[in-house]
Amino acid sequence: MKPQNSMLAKGLTVFSGLTSFAFVYYAVGIWTADYAPEWSRVFAYVAAGYGLGNIYILSWAWRSRGTGPAWANKLIALCFFGVFLMDMWKTGVESGLEYVGALGLAGVLFLNWFAVKKITGRGD
Repeated sequence: MKPQNSMLAKGLTVFSGLTSFAFVYYAVGIWTADYAPEWSRVFAYVAAGYGLGNIYILSWAWRSRGTGPAWANKLIALCFFGVFLMDMWKTGVESGLEYVGALGLAGVLFLNWFAVKKITGRGD
């Protein structure tokens, strides 16, 4: 692997790890809140599941060169994004900026998938 690709893979891995921990941190914040709505607590379980699942997939990607980690990451990212969109529409979209937030989340999920893809292709 070229040094530029190695640095890119390591940078993406750090970014992916930090965002995964941010999802888990968000979920813990909801779970420990005194007065969080029930739908928010359910969404917190999904966010924590994605964060912990992505951490596991990152470690799997470092140990593997197959396509399994990238497929697993794509699957949990699409499921998480689908739940996020359903939750967003269920609670009602109040502003167009919520769609910008959804695009931002889609970008983060894409970069997490790209990190796994880069890690598994490190021999290329």
